[in-house]
Amino acid sequence: MRHIAIIGSGPAGYYTAEAVQKKLGDEVRVDVFDMLPVPYGLIRTGVAPDHQSIKAVSRRYEKTALTENVRFVGNVAVGRDISVDELRELYDAVVLATGAPKDRELRLPGEELGNVFGSAAFVGWYNGHPQFAGLDPDLSGDTAVVIGMGNVALDVARMLAKTTDELAGSDLVAHAREALQRSKIERIVILGRRGPHQIMMTPKELGELGELERAAPHVDPDDLPDIGEDAILEPGLRKSVTLLRDYAAIPEHIRAEQPIAIEFAFYSQPVSLMGQGKVSEVEIEQTKLEKGRAVGTGKTRKISASMVISCIGYRTIPIPGVPFDERAGRFHNDDGRILPGLYCVGWARRGPSGTIGTNKPDGFGIADHIVEDIENGVLGRGGKTGREGFDALAAERKLDLVTFQDWKKIEEAELAAAQADAPREKFVDIEAMIRAAQ
Repeated sequence: MRHIAIIGSGPAGYYTAEAVQKKLGDEVRVDVFDMLPVPYGLIRTGVAPDHQSIKAVSRRYEKTALTENVRFVGNVAVGRDISVDELRELYDAVVLATGAPKDRELRLPGEELGNVFGSAAFVGWYNGHPQFAGLDPDLSGDTAVVIGMGNVALDVARMLAKTTDELAGSDLVAHAREALQRSKIERIVILGRRGPHQIMMTPKELGELGELERAAPHVDPDDLPDIGEDAILEPGLRKSVTLLRDYAAIPEHIRAEQPIAIEFAFYSQPVSLMGQGKVSEVEIEQTKLEKGRAVGTGKTRKISASMVISCIGYRTIPIPGVPFDERAGRFHNDDGRILPGLYCVGWARRGPSGTIGTNKPDGFGIADHIVEDIENGVLGRGGKTGREGFDALAAERKLDLVTFQDWKKIEEAELAAAQADAPREKFVDIEAMIRAAQ
């Protein structure tokens, strides 16, 4: 019997558990750990609340979680409750599927001002992550500046712009729903250092901005390259750029009818945030492209900003004793192998890139490595205590473990508390989750 520990219960973690199960069958026992009492990682706390069809992928993970040789172990933090070295002593293989939950820093003057947030924090706030439930952003000003040209920036802009009716059917948490209902935001500026041909926005998400009830996207036609240059683009990007051209063609009198403007500011990089205690302005430098890179021109301007959300990417959080690549913001690895018996998968392996589906082949690739390392003797002959050994250690340390069956009780309570137009009302407090589990 082989024992495998997977740290992280998001897509990368559960795809890896599914893959290992298919490769090794009844000869494996898998424990999937999470620091929260609830599973699914970014499916629960990262995917936008109004994208319920994407969140539905959790049903696939549930099938894996309910099998006899896979167990969810919630409310256990690696580094606090147990170390990686201890897990490596107990399990034949340890797979880090911890994602990249930390915001990349802007590293700009004024970043410490009030009402300046990273997207991990802001998205976690409206998605009910316990770590960010108390964020309390001030939405009483009129202008939000969103830094970044990816799908997360679109999610943030869309959530700020949607009406209460448009958010019906989402699992937006109560504190965020109430705050957004009171919001006075009238202008959302999306800043990008480069141009339309360099955006990381996919057509589906970008297209949603053109369907909002009270907001209209604004694109300056002068920022768009010659239309003939679109031919060389990858098909998905070409569709996105076509949408930007459509938005640039919206008549001004039509845009003027909408109370909220979503402005795309291309070739614009923030150089400083200004304000007295709280952000009030962003200084922006105009850029130009040189060999695909954004280069400052020295021309600057200032725009008002009552809040700033930085959506420029994420970093994996280092774990003591695990080699870490500071520059890339992920664990140092060779195609997922870190040390003998220690692996990483998903964003913890490759950095914050790709979609949820990208984690499936990634997980199966790590499963192949584990099988290969078993066959080559890298993982020894077996005989480790795995689940039994961990449970003894957990009892000794009086850890309050949450199983998948406990999670189903939490989920049942969330479903029962849902408003009429919502799928659930998520708990945002760990102690409340544990009480519901008990």
